[in-house]
Amino acid sequence: MPPPKDVVKIAIQMVGAIPQLIELQQTKPLASVLKDVCDAWSLPNAERYALQYADGRQTYITESNRRDIKNGSILRLTTSPDQEANQLYVGIQSKNVDVKTDSLKKLASLSQDVTFAQEFISRNGLKQIYSIVEEGNDTGEMLAHTLKAFTELMEHDFVSWENLSTVFIKKIVSYVNMNAVDASIQKLSLSILENMVPTSRLLFELVKKEVTLDRLLTHLQATNAELQLKAMALLIALLLSATDAERRDMMDYLREKNLRQFIHKNIIHSSEPLGDEMAHYLYVLQSVSLNLCEHRMKTSMDPYSQEQRDLLQSLRQTAFELESEVPAGSFSTERRRSLCAKEFRKLGFMNNSNPAEDLRRAPPGLLALDNMVYFSRNTPNAYSRFVLENSSREDKHECPFARSSIQLTLILCEILHIGEPCSETAQAFYPMFFGQDHFFEELFCICIQLVNKTWKEMRATQEDFDKVMQVVREQITRTLSLKPTSLELFKTKVNALNYSEILKLRQTQRLHQEETLAVPVLELREKLKPELLELIRQQRLLHLCEGTLFRKISSRRRQDKLWYCRLSPNHKVLHYGDVEEGVQSPPIESLPEKIPVADMKMLLVGKECPHTKEKSSGKQNKDVLELAFSIVHDMEEYCLNFIAPTRYEFCLWTDGLNVLLGKEMTSERTQTDLDVLLSMELKLRLLDLENISIPDNPPPIPKPPSNLNFCYDFSQAEQ
Repeated sequence: MPPPKDVVKIAIQMVGAIPQLIELQQTKPLASVLKDVCDAWSLPNAERYALQYADGRQTYITESNRRDIKNGSILRLTTSPDQEANQLYVGIQSKNVDVKTDSLKKLASLSQDVTFAQEFISRNGLKQIYSIVEEGNDTGEMLAHTLKAFTELMEHDFVSWENLSTVFIKKIVSYVNMNAVDASIQKLSLSILENMVPTSRLLFELVKKEVTLDRLLTHLQATNAELQLKAMALLIALLLSATDAERRDMMDYLREKNLRQFIHKNIIHSSEPLGDEMAHYLYVLQSVSLNLCEHRMKTSMDPYSQEQRDLLQSLRQTAFELESEVPAGSFSTERRRSLCAKEFRKLGFMNNSNPAEDLRRAPPGLLALDNMVYFSRNTPNAYSRFVLENSSREDKHECPFARSSIQLTLILCEILHIGEPCSETAQAFYPMFFGQDHFFEELFCICIQLVNKTWKEMRATQEDFDKVMQVVREQITRTLSLKPTSLELFKTKVNALNYSEILKLRQTQRLHQEETLAVPVLELREKLKPELLELIRQQRLLHLCEGTLFRKISSRRRQDKLWYCRLSPNHKVLHYGDVEEGVQSPPIESLPEKIPVADMKMLLVGKECPHTKEKSSGKQNKDVLELAFSIVHDMEEYCLNFIAPTRYEFCLWTDGLNVLLGKEMTSERTQTDLDVLLSMELKLRLLDLENISIPDNPPPIPKPPSNLNFCYDFSQAEQ
């Protein structure tokens, strides 16, 4: 007979004593439980003791978290948090260096626990840490433990970062700026500054002033990968907290220092594999850089701006240079206006008498004009060839340069997500972005020539403009999905994907659709579905058994703490626990926490999850909402909260958990996988029917014969 819900069987250890096996009554006050345990070992003053997990993070057991204790848990009797806080508060003030160092080391470890942290902070413990940093000159082990303890204590959000003194902050900054400092201290200092920057404008300005971009670039060039990562994290925090003008200045300076080329050569193409955290920071750096185009993209052309009109006129003058050399006095004003209108029409403007009207649409706004001017100035031969070639074509077959440029700029903005906020979890960046300073403009130069090439391949007319741009969008999207490492490689691949190749790809898709829409085939699909859905269920459960590494994300920043979750091979228990960076697939025995599948009540996703309700509802958290899910267990009182690293993992985990709960798999990935499996199975089944048309209706069954005398009588043959 299973034990009642309010009773868990656990073991309690103590150094030098035989462990106790007890049945913990969850309704019984924790103080009474401790008294019973202490009495069993003849220990006086039970109030000086506490229980904590023996494995994993060794969290203290409190009334608020005691329900997380599972059957079979191993606890340890230890000094209570308030006693430990008192002892360590005294220890870190000791004149004995060894005692002080050991106390700080233990403080750094215990500060991860919220109960202990609360006790230590309530005794004004942070003030002592401030003093050690501000007044000490030590840059060794003691300082490393001090900074680690400070970081862990601040992680619990009991104290505002704005309460820090300028002296303390400048001391932290000095460790970043010093050369002869241990890398572990510099890593912790960079991490502290990274946490500090987003919390207030004053702290941002102070850190930006004290830690120069040159210093951060020096750390980025370090051979220590962790130091490099922390330097990148601080750089990203500064960029995200800056105003648009400050961000532009910072990016201009980083461009002068060839940051992109360094990243392309020494980080992306390093011999070491790129970690998830660095991939995320590179994605953010790419997004921040591309979003510098947002202002121009959303700004319409002002027909009264002389600067913008000059840019527009430069397009005409560059294209029709020889014709523009005719002296101004040779033509009347009316004739000159007519000539300009004719030239703007050849350039492909819809409104040739007032071309500024074409650029009033925002987006793409002035960004389209910038791209056209960049193309004309940096590749004048290609620009002139594009315009003059189309000027000599028949009216209906000319490819309009200006109209194409405006639409192409809009397409590139949509594909590259310009103007959209950075995701908190995304890691998708384009390696070729870091190999080129003027990436967006250079990409435009390649793609506008692609438009002309595709236009000729399609033998398009003005009426086909939208069709051509759809093909170009598909060419760009398909090529970018291959993640080319340089713009030259992109150019080669996108030009190889010509219109005939696109037609072949489309025809293959169309034939596949037509083939699978025949009535008999649809009936066969329905018969195959249950078997293939069972295959998908097994794959989902197998993925849960392999487990996944999840990251803890707070509302303040993207955190670097990791935890792992996996399903037991018998599909009865979910095991999870914190792990260190670099651990790929920890054994199931090393994960101390457990949730029996039988105790799981329901699955929550997106906005329904408790950990998304705690976060702000801004646009920047949209991606987190799409990746969040929670398991409700134990009478709907407790939740295990997840934020999947990718949408793929989200789909596999939510599907797997729904299978464990006996529910239907609802993710979009289920339908995709089912379609792929059905397609493969149908192709195999219909292999013998290739080039044979399948009728919509089965052939009629013939009537039975009037007699069966045509049957051969074997009995007579044997005689």
